[in-house]
Amino acid sequence: MVPIFRKRLSRRTVLRGAGAALGLPFLDAMVPALNAEEKLEKPPVRNAFLFMPNGVRPDHYTPPGDDEQFELTPMLASLKNVKSEITLLENLWNEQTSGRNGHWPKVPAFLSGGYVVRTSGRDMDTGGISVDQVLASTVGQGTPLPSFELGVDEAYTGVDNVGGGFTRIYGSHIAWRDPHTPVPKEIIPQLAFDRLFRTGPATPVLSGFTTQHPEVRKSLARDDLSVLDLVREDAKSLRNQVGVSDRAKLDEYLESVRSIERRIETSLKPQKRWINDNSFDVKRPKAGVPEQHIEHVRLMLDIMVLAFWTDTTRVGTFMFGNAQTGRNFSFIDGVNGSFHGLSHHRNEEDKLLQYEKIGTWHFDQLAYVLEKMKSLPEAGGTLLDHSLVMFGSTLRDGNSHDNHNLPIILAGRGNGFVRPGRRVRYEKDTPLCNLYLTMLQQQHGLDHKTFGDSTGALDKLS
Repeated sequence: MVPIFRKRLSRRTVLRGAGAALGLPFLDAMVPALNAEEKLEKPPVRNAFLFMPNGVRPDHYTPPGDDEQFELTPMLASLKNVKSEITLLENLWNEQTSGRNGHWPKVPAFLSGGYVVRTSGRDMDTGGISVDQVLASTVGQGTPLPSFELGVDEAYTGVDNVGGGFTRIYGSHIAWRDPHTPVPKEIIPQLAFDRLFRTGPATPVLSGFTTQHPEVRKSLARDDLSVLDLVREDAKSLRNQVGVSDRAKLDEYLESVRSIERRIETSLKPQKRWINDNSFDVKRPKAGVPEQHIEHVRLMLDIMVLAFWTDTTRVGTFMFGNAQTGRNFSFIDGVNGSFHGLSHHRNEEDKLLQYEKIGTWHFDQLAYVLEKMKSLPEAGGTLLDHSLVMFGSTLRDGNSHDNHNLPIILAGRGNGFVRPGRRVRYEKDTPLCNLYLTMLQQQHGLDHKTFGDSTGALDKLS
């Protein structure tokens, strides 16, 4: 299926399609049909952030050799075909996660570096916006989807009382629109695919307002009317019936709708887009979640690559699992148990070997997506040349919950931003946010003086 880049829809058509029902995923999915008639002169840079929970086996992860002379360890052996495209970064960490729960507050800090407040969920505060959402609000405004969030685990609910009273929502999201609002991730391949290309009707949901409501039909005749205007009176009435915290949630929701409306308004204006002449064939997945975990993961990675290839988005996140994921990896030969369970190996050799095999499996999937991106020719280079993929975990060793010297790999060149094929070691306990600040300043030319707990831009990347 090919996205419709040339068709132009009026605001009235958009609102009719949305059914004045605030069907947010539908509004997002309509945007590919609204965009551009002009092609960019060169490929844009894409940023992907891939998260792996539970850390790695440190003694079998760290390679020997420095700079371009580093050697791949057995854990990283599957990256041999893209060794010249990766950069291993060492001694980066998130200081704000030290001395706290081993998992839950570390996950939302992965891309923000913020101090995550202990809460049961009513007053979540991650201490900052995630770097992907900073990019979504800036460079992401030139594409139908400012950002694209994918994963394989459903979002958790409840509170981890054993782990110190943190809401499990924290461990389900690495993308945060603001310190209080996670960006939901899609875990069903068909729905993720459809979000890129769907143009079918939406289902009305909110407050009884549908396109059949007489007031809505009358209002839709006006091109300048906001969807919010259609529900404003209902919202005011609802605000008077709920408590303070729910009012805040309602306000956040309405503001998110307003934000999407702004994106639609922007999309109605001609946007320069990158259009590849070659094809990248990804068939629409079957309904539901695949039975095989590897098929699930690879479908989601394929869809992310497709989103980059079609310039439907330039910013994406993918979670290989939530914090403390209970996924059983017994499908790997020699493994009998879950990733989280085996990460608490207590230095027992049998458990260490299984823990290592699960980590190796994740690097195999990284190799899969990088090889795919490298195989796609684009403007004299490859899709990987024009992308920067960050892969990492919030822990170095799952047994000790060590957050020093995180396993961080960059892949691609980011349109010349990075000189790959090297092992780069920084001073001990260099803020991971220094990497994000460098991306914002040097890769995207944004005027950010700081980000999170950054202390300055990183050197030695180019």
